[in-house]
Amino acid sequence: MSYTVPPTRTAAVVRQLRNEIVTGELPPGTLIKDAELAARLGVSITPVREAIAQLSVEGLIDIAPNRTRHVTKVTQKNALELIDVMGVLACAGFEWGVENLTATHLDLMRQRQKEFVEGLRTGNVLAAGAAGADFSTIVILASGNRELQSMVDLVVARTLRILAMGAESDLWETWITGHEEVLGLLERGDHPGAIARYKRIYVEFRQKVERELFQE
Repeated sequence: MSYTVPPTRTAAVVRQLRNEIVTGELPPGTLIKDAELAARLGVSITPVREAIAQLSVEGLIDIAPNRTRHVTKVTQKNALELIDVMGVLACAGFEWGVENLTATHLDLMRQRQKEFVEGLRTGNVLAAGAAGADFSTIVILASGNRELQSMVDLVVARTLRILAMGAESDLWETWITGHEEVLGLLERGDHPGAIARYKRIYVEFRQKVERELFQE
């Protein structure tokens, strides 16, 4: 998930609304009103409507037949299905890109991992989520498949919003440990081992999410 400066007002509104939905600032079921959003964000109605349409495509906003818009409500089944899709897409990209990794890529992944851990330590879930996602993005983009990365970004945004994981959530540990072990394997040149360990992250994460959701 890229966090560079958006090129247009619509992109800026998309990013702002997506962040508010992912972090839970706009909870599931929240009514979305064009004029109120435009006034709050200091933009015209047009970029707000375009942003809502984009987020509807991403599955973050539901548009009813009567044209009312709400932040999408989700179920346990939705969450598990999204994790499955995220795993299939990200693991495919990781496997395609791993052979193209250089020492520079590995250094950048190590830096993102540090930012990931630091974000969680300081309670900045948004920064932590971005850094954690970038860890995988580096490998996927090394495959040269930008379309796949775009699809992964959408699924990651929806998954983070659904799970609404706070900095204290035990679910993050699966990623922290998994990333560290994947990096170690990559640095030793064990690409098959790194691919297998990366895939296992998603298996373990799904199992933990399923346990926590059903416990609730």
